[in-house]
Amino acid sequence: MSDVTTQPSWLRRGGWLLLALPLWVFFYAVNHGVSEWLAFRLLGLTPKSHLGEAVAFLFYDTPKVLLLLSLVVFIVTFIQTFVSPTRVRDALSKRRPGLGNALASLFGIITPFCSCSAVPLFIGFLRAGVPLGVTFSFLVAAPMVNEVALGMLFAMFGWKIALLYAGTGVAIAFASGLVLGQLRMERHLEGWVQEALNAPSLGELEAEQIKLPERINLAVQGVKEIVGKVWPYILAGIAVGAFIHGYVPATFMASLLGKSHWYSVPLAVLIGVPLYSNAAGVMPIVEALLGKGAALGSTLAFMMAVIGLSLPETIILRKVMRPQLIAAFIGVVALGIVLVGYLFNAVL
Repeated sequence: MSDVTTQPSWLRRGGWLLLALPLWVFFYAVNHGVSEWLAFRLLGLTPKSHLGEAVAFLFYDTPKVLLLLSLVVFIVTFIQTFVSPTRVRDALSKRRPGLGNALASLFGIITPFCSCSAVPLFIGFLRAGVPLGVTFSFLVAAPMVNEVALGMLFAMFGWKIALLYAGTGVAIAFASGLVLGQLRMERHLEGWVQEALNAPSLGELEAEQIKLPERINLAVQGVKEIVGKVWPYILAGIAVGAFIHGYVPATFMASLLGKSHWYSVPLAVLIGVPLYSNAAGVMPIVEALLGKGAALGSTLAFMMAVIGLSLPETIILRKVMRPQLIAAFIGVVALGIVLVGYLFNAVL
């Protein structure tokens, strides 16, 4: 009798996912409409006004990023219960120098992660024993070069610019990871990350034949731990991005990036870093910049900075890295973007 009563219900076996997934899809689908209703109907703000657009952006992006982050962490942690860390290390680290960085950069292209949601997988790579420099190559490539950016660039500007963007994005990710790996800055990871690196990896539990409910519980625990640590940083970053989204006009940036001055490319990077947006969100700005005469190299540098070096990503990374490592990461990636911008302005 006791064996029957102690059997877990279908919900405890993981059946609750059948309810959770449709709810996640529902909230994600209605998020945009709800954000506009809150900003323009409930609060009575004027559409297209600076304050209205900033508040609507805040209401929209906060649940969107948290929903995406929770889903990504759950999926990544769940997959980690099946994947041996030894295989990951063999695929990305036990190769000739630089090959691991190349594989990580290419892997970043096929993963649909924004800069914020790539951070959990970045941590997962470290836990699996992948070198820090290789994980940086993925962290740069995942948001910077993705199918949304490539598809929209192809549709709006043709395959040459799309291919050019993809190639330079992979090159920046590869070179950045290679340089950062040579600096040997693992000691500048935050203490809780270093503890996670020394803890038994989830993949090492394969020999115990973990059952499905246990894998699901491990994934839920991963969501609680990671999202619970970074959500205040996410809110702070989105608030900054919402302010800039609502109050910084595209025409102002176009007037600066369209001038043939030596500082146009580094200025494009400086302007792009705090502008929080994904590839789809920044593409209309890119189109407006080019339409108003901005140089292609400066515009691509701006786009790369927005997608690959966003302020929210930097704020989230502060929970994972110490300031010295963040500064090195930003400096190396920004230098690569600036060099690419100057190159394109010179030859195109």
